[in-house]
Amino acid sequence: MVSVIAPLESGLKQRLDKFPWVNWSEVARFEVNKRRIFEEYLKSRKLSQEDQDFCDEIDWHPVDELELKEEFVEKLKKLAQKPHVKMDLKKLDKLLGLR
Repeated sequence: MVSVIAPLESGLKQRLDKFPWVNWSEVARFEVNKRRIFEEYLKSRKLSQEDQDFCDEIDWHPVDELELKEEFVEKLKKLAQKPHVKMDLKKLDKLLGLR
């Protein structure tokens, strides 16, 4: 395994030192992997099984990082103006035109 050394501002280092139980190397590996998956997803709109397993494990998907489409935001704004009622996900999906 390769080691990477990164310089940190002293203020950041002091803030990190307040959490000695955190494995910052593991946090960095985790975030780098998420970034790699996100960039690959942007290119192909697909995930490998290994990447899908990682995403499932952390309850995250690259699409979570994308901005909402303007048309979807407009639909939500229109719905917000109507009286609110309890509904299940199937009804909500149908109302939003997702299914």
